[in-house]
Amino acid sequence: MAGGGSNPTRAILWAFGANLGIALAKSGAFFFTGSSSMLAESIHSFADTGNQLLLLLGMNRAKQAPDAEHPLGYGKATYFWSFIVALLLFSIGGLFSIYEGVHKLHEEGPIENAWIALGVLGFSIVLESLSMRGCLQEINKLRGRKPLWRWLRESRNAELVVVFGEDLAALLGLTLAFAFVGLAMLTGDRAYDAYGSLAIGVLLVVVAVLVAERISKLLIGRSADPALTEALRAEIARDPAIPRVLHLITLQIGPDVMLAAKLRAQDGTSLPDAIAQVNALEQRLKLEHPSLRWSFIELDDVD
Repeated sequence: MAGGGSNPTRAILWAFGANLGIALAKSGAFFFTGSSSMLAESIHSFADTGNQLLLLLGMNRAKQAPDAEHPLGYGKATYFWSFIVALLLFSIGGLFSIYEGVHKLHEEGPIENAWIALGVLGFSIVLESLSMRGCLQEINKLRGRKPLWRWLRESRNAELVVVFGEDLAALLGLTLAFAFVGLAMLTGDRAYDAYGSLAIGVLLVVVAVLVAERISKLLIGRSADPALTEALRAEIARDPAIPRVLHLITLQIGPDVMLAAKLRAQDGTSLPDAIAQVNALEQRLKLEHPSLRWSFIELDDVD
């Protein structure tokens, strides 16, 4: 869920610029060295660059106004495209890296101009660190004092979860590539380069699966952040016209939230008074919680 002054677009643009520069640099290094690890990393970075465009596409689609076919809007478009990004990270990034590692496992001879690859990898680590820093700045605006890993488990913000996963995979992958290319250069054994490609592939597959698992919950339908749900419940319970909250559910739809609640009305409340009370309550809830876009409140005496 976007909010709290966070701007996921900024994090995505940071990642796009970093990944494009890194992809071009890695491609040049692969051309001069023939390193499997560099090829795997090049494909990974080009895939990540395309992924940022897909995330931006999803965010743009999510802004479309509701219509007759989509009465609750297009907010879940961000989840769909984020899930596609996870699949691409798994297939193009992870599986290709594993294939390349297996394919080059028995090649012999030293890597040519390995120092070029190491220089490019060092440069890439710096750029990717800047991208990660930009992503964490946006995440920190949302998570408050909540531990990072708990925020990642509970967050409804698909875009930042995906960007963080990509940045983390990229940094770890670059570190692995640097280590294995360095070993191949020091030992003269090209097999270390193939091991590096295999390790990068396994890493990308693991990260892609974890990201996909997070996003799938949002695709299926997930409640709003627990803190927001409890805040809405508490706000309703404080209303003197509502003696009891019978039932309450929330649903996260992109950056927006839907609320459905069944509330007990005061005995003897006339229909006009009940309507006025519900309308006033809904206005107050939406004013206090700007992400609350839809509210459906029913007064009853039983759940």
